[in-house]
Amino acid sequence: MKKGILALALIGIMVFASTGVADTFITIGSGGVGGTYYPLGGAMAEVLTNAGIGVRATSRSTSASRENCRLVASGRAHIGMTMGSALYQAITGTEAFEPDGKLPLQILMSMYPAPQHLVTVKGSGITKLEDIKGKRVSVGAPGGGDQILTNLILAAAGIDPDKDFTKQQLTQPEGVMALKDGNVDAVFWNFAAPGSAVLEVAAQREVVMIPLEEELVQKVIAANPFLIPYTIKAGVYESIKEDIRTIADSNYLVVKNDMDEALSYNLVKTIIENRDKFMNITTQAAHFVAEEASVGITDFVSGAKKYFKEQGVDMK
Repeated sequence: MKKGILALALIGIMVFASTGVADTFITIGSGGVGGTYYPLGGAMAEVLTNAGIGVRATSRSTSASRENCRLVASGRAHIGMTMGSALYQAITGTEAFEPDGKLPLQILMSMYPAPQHLVTVKGSGITKLEDIKGKRVSVGAPGGGDQILTNLILAAAGIDPDKDFTKQQLTQPEGVMALKDGNVDAVFWNFAAPGSAVLEVAAQREVVMIPLEEELVQKVIAANPFLIPYTIKAGVYESIKEDIRTIADSNYLVVKNDMDEALSYNLVKTIIENRDKFMNITTQAAHFVAEEASVGITDFVSGAKKYFKEQGVDMK
């Protein structure tokens, strides 16, 4: 009997030794169904879990940027997807994050630029930004970064969302249904193009994309240097026959500033070196290269700095 117990104990020790330390559980805050964050978060969780780096990752659907910054800062998520505008406010404790104060966030990697979409349908009477006055318009979901960029654009254009149109705050799936059913006249969205939400509307209605005037683009960017001018090329969406001038926000993976160096190193290395596995989610994964992923608006976490330096990137 004693020999049997001893044998079982030895087997347990050998199994423990072969598997090493327990896996680290990682939660990724992604976004709502209909945007790029949601499927990309799921794909990242799968890649990280199967990479043999001692990580078990899951993706959590959220209202995106603002919520993700708060989740990561509070330790309720370990990686968060966020737009640059939301991150800037989070790390400076301004605007939407003034009640929070400065959040302890650092960048794991930059992902890709995401252009702002002002989407309507044929027959709405909207052909330019000013035409949304008096209409029913969704400015984006509460807590989402797309609403931050929407408000920056509207403020620069002198349009008051609380006075100049009937404001709605719809999630992406809600916005899709409202546009298809004619319950709103236009929707502001922010995601990589082509976005599945626009494609879903286009399956039933003729989508119209509203460009921004160059003067307005430059005004917004001058006041918000974390933004960039962007053109949604003709043909990206089937019904869009001309280039659409707009503004793009950057998109980041952020972590809490005390994340373990070895863990953050393995996370960024695994994601970048498996970028081909994300191309079926978004072609924007082509930006998952060290030279682009290492460009950000605040400090990078230590493990990311280590990885990028190994790739020959100057992280001064």
